[in-house]
Amino acid sequence: KEEAARRHALAFTHIALVARRRRELRQMHAMHAGLRKRAEAAERIQAVLSMVELDGFGSKFPWQLSGGMQQRASIARALAFDAELLLMDEPFGALDEIVRDRLNEQLLELWRATEKTVLFVTHSIPEAVFLSTKIAVMSPRPGRISRIIENPLPPDRPLNVRETTAFLNVAAEVRSALREGMDE
Repeated sequence: KEEAARRHALAFTHIALVARRRRELRQMHAMHAGLRKRAEAAERIQAVLSMVELDGFGSKFPWQLSGGMQQRASIARALAFDAELLLMDEPFGALDEIVRDRLNEQLLELWRATEKTVLFVTHSIPEAVFLSTKIAVMSPRPGRISRIIENPLPPDRPLNVRETTAFLNVAAEVRSALREGMDE
């Protein structure tokens, strides 16, 4: 049962933090449900909070954190399980552009550091191109993958890569695939 619990972890569009619980306690509870030892869980919690730049905020209530910090806490909770696959359903969709850009950069850093497989759902073409090695374009009704686009950009991408011709070419290819999917 413990192995099955570690295969995947989720981070949602709407942040699912319990307002009356402190984050470390909630994560501790979740990790205990996964049968981790208390000392191992506490160490893992500190490590993931550090990964998402939330050192010193582990004992705060969710309402004491900004929207970006709450989203990072949600990602930390998913990372705490050390799952092979991280499923992220538009986790940055409700954030302003500046916070979203920073979290995109942090997610790339986390991906390089952990080498986890991340399935990231977004409606933003620039975000898809910036974060992905492969982009699965979906068609509307019925929703299905209509095309998979290999992203030739190097894995180590600064934010200003979005101003390059290579980036704009991939974005144009994604937009074209979206249009084709709508015509089917």
